[in-house]
Amino acid sequence: MEVRVLSGDIEKALRSLKKKLQLDGIVGELKKRRFYEKPSVKKKRKQLEAQKRKRKLLRRSHPAGPAPRPGNATQRIRRVEEPHPKHEG
Repeated sequence: MEVRVLSGDIEKALRSLKKKLQLDGIVGELKKRRFYEKPSVKKKRKQLEAQKRKRKLLRRSHPAGPAPRPGNATQRIRRVEEPHPKHEG
């Protein structure tokens, strides 16, 4: 990885380096490797990350928004349309 310092602007070069490291995932990898992670914990974390990616893909593939949960909307409509038996009268 290479970052060039133009006209002595070290601050800009440093920001550029940090951005490149973050985009490559090196910063996250360093944070993960800071402490030992047991294999069972690592497996669980990877499963959760995969589920998160899958949900994100599903969300992006349905641009109209999430589908209504089954039962909720229809129950509310029925309750409004059908008066309670005790109140008929």
